[in-house]
Amino acid sequence: MTTRTRHAERREDALSRERIVSAAVELLDVTGEGGLTFRALAARLETGPGAIYWHVANKSELLIAATDAALTTTMIDETAGDTPEDAIRAVALGVFDAIDAHPWVGTQLSHNPTQPAMLRIFERIGRQVQVLGVPPSAQFTVASTVLNFILGVGGQNAANARALAGTTNRTDFLKTVSAAWSSLDPSEYPFTRNVADQLRDHDDRVEFLNGINLILTGISGLRRAPAGGLPQQPAGGIPTSK
Repeated sequence: MTTRTRHAERREDALSRERIVSAAVELLDVTGEGGLTFRALAARLETGPGAIYWHVANKSELLIAATDAALTTTMIDETAGDTPEDAIRAVALGVFDAIDAHPWVGTQLSHNPTQPAMLRIFERIGRQVQVLGVPPSAQFTVASTVLNFILGVGGQNAANARALAGTTNRTDFLKTVSAAWSSLDPSEYPFTRNVADQLRDHDDRVEFLNGINLILTGISGLRRAPAGGLPQQPAGGIPTSK
């Protein structure tokens, strides 16, 4: 009896929350959110579902923990970089790379804005926005814009990667889309036709960083804005300064 109890204790110690979350990340990378079940996870860990429930209450809690773990291993520390701009770039690229490595992360971040990983990202961006001297009345808007750009672009790239999985490679896909853009009616789509070659040759990570730099350039202008913060917009939607 004593021997069986000790064996059970050793098995329970081996099946830690960290090990469960790590296995969940691996399973999510292979099967996506739909394939993450406690039964599949138990099979991967060579245990019973009941043992997993001892450490994790439900799938929602497990997804939050897995998202947190995936971002923790790829997010660069908030103090990285010599300037606030560098720190924002570091955070942005850390999240972008995490979503690129784990496509399900972008979806999970968007589903739950109050989860720890999401709050940490927003906090890191917000602190640097403050250091940049953005007026207090504009800080929420600016930090939210940066965050939404990161999640939007990262999530879209992940969705594209999923759509292409097992069918064709990215290069061939971009060539096909570029050719389609080039053949559009020039009177209806002059701009799209003109940038077709740029679509074919672009690098997702480089374009993402270029977008972050555009936002940072806009943020620098807010430091010279009136005390009220963001410029007011008339009914027509064109920004104006008072």
